[in-house]
Amino acid sequence: DVQLQASGGGLVQAGGSLRLSCAVSGFTFDDIAIGWFRQDPGKEREGIACISSRESITYYEESVKGRFTISTDNAKNTVYLQMNSLKPEDTAVYYCNRIPPYNYWGQGTLVTVSS
Repeated sequence: DVQLQASGGGLVQAGGSLRLSCAVSGFTFDDIAIGWFRQDPGKEREGIACISSRESITYYEESVKGRFTISTDNAKNTVYLQMNSLKPEDTAVYYCNRIPPYNYWGQGTLVTVSS
């Protein structure tokens, strides 16, 4: 079974940092694209960053570019999201998933940024 276990969220003040982790299992981590997504209540889930596990080519959505960094540890089947200079509008539940995404999303991890 596919498992996507995101962790590392929490409450942080604006300008602060968090590092999210997502341990994945149930599918091969080699030579895939994997990404971070987020969803604010009442809004659609949006993709914000992705990376190719083999070449480490990255892509960032404009609102997080320069502040967030996605990376992987292929030996641990884990994808990370370093989030710096956090803003209140970054508040959301964060998920990781393969690209294209599985229908299963896991529970995600809540990030709350206070102003």
